[in-house]
Amino acid sequence: MKTPSSRNWHWSATVSAVGLALLIWTVATPSPARAQATVLTPAATSSAANPAPASSLPAIKPAGAVANANPYGLRTVWAQGDLVAKTTLITLAIMSLLSWYVIVAKVLAQRRLAEQAKAAHTAFSGANSLRQGADSLAKDSPFRQIVDSSLQSMGKHESLASQVDMNSWLSQDIVRNVGALTVRSQDGLAVLATVGATAPFVGLFGTVWGIYNALVTIGVSGQASIDRVAGPVGEALIMTAIGLAVAVPAVLGYNWLVRRNKLALHTVKSFGSDLHTLLLVEVDKSLRNPAGKSHAG
Repeated sequence: MKTPSSRNWHWSATVSAVGLALLIWTVATPSPARAQATVLTPAATSSAANPAPASSLPAIKPAGAVANANPYGLRTVWAQGDLVAKTTLITLAIMSLLSWYVIVAKVLAQRRLAEQAKAAHTAFSGANSLRQGADSLAKDSPFRQIVDSSLQSMGKHESLASQVDMNSWLSQDIVRNVGALTVRSQDGLAVLATVGATAPFVGLFGTVWGIYNALVTIGVSGQASIDRVAGPVGEALIMTAIGLAVAVPAVLGYNWLVRRNKLALHTVKSFGSDLHTLLLVEVDKSLRNPAGKSHAG
């Protein structure tokens, strides 16, 4: 169940991802205004007050030439790339945004679970009954949900007393709830695994497509000069680098989050084991003192 805070986080993260995508689009697209601007060299600036003959004036360089000093950069790839190259770049950008979103969201979720586990330990260590300890926890706490479900199962056991003993009945309920929490804790990890496994191949596809364009250029021009093939080959190498840059954080984030998940789930399983013992103590008290039966529920 998503709480209002988690929904707000999902919305804010989505807005941030869209804003980052627009920023990447803006940076990758050359501005016509910058391309038409001009830059004066220092010598030209110092001689502005004393005009020199036309033959001695320094050359005026367009700002676009300075900005595009590297003809094989990412901006050039975007400006000169065809539909396939641009689609590959957008795909890699989306995969990177998804992986970073999952990493940040899972870290926050795991931190929240650790805080809830600490609150549950504090609540039940000073409570007189399970019901009192559960009521002191937040409604969205998974530890409270486990306790509530166990207390409800205690009330339903009377109809199954001749078929299942109380120990097995409570154990099954706790295991089922802990398993549901384990499944929820795995949300998003499949995205990281998918990005880490497929991003290098997406970049490799861009590499193959760039080499294909280089071969087409050579075949059409009939010349194998470096200026004919450097652009497509540079585009191919950039695609490979971007694919690796997307895959490596996803793989590292996946392994790190899996490790943190194991530690968090160990805490939940320990809580379930302690809860099972406390429930049996409550059952024993209710059997000895029937008037205290309502005290547990």
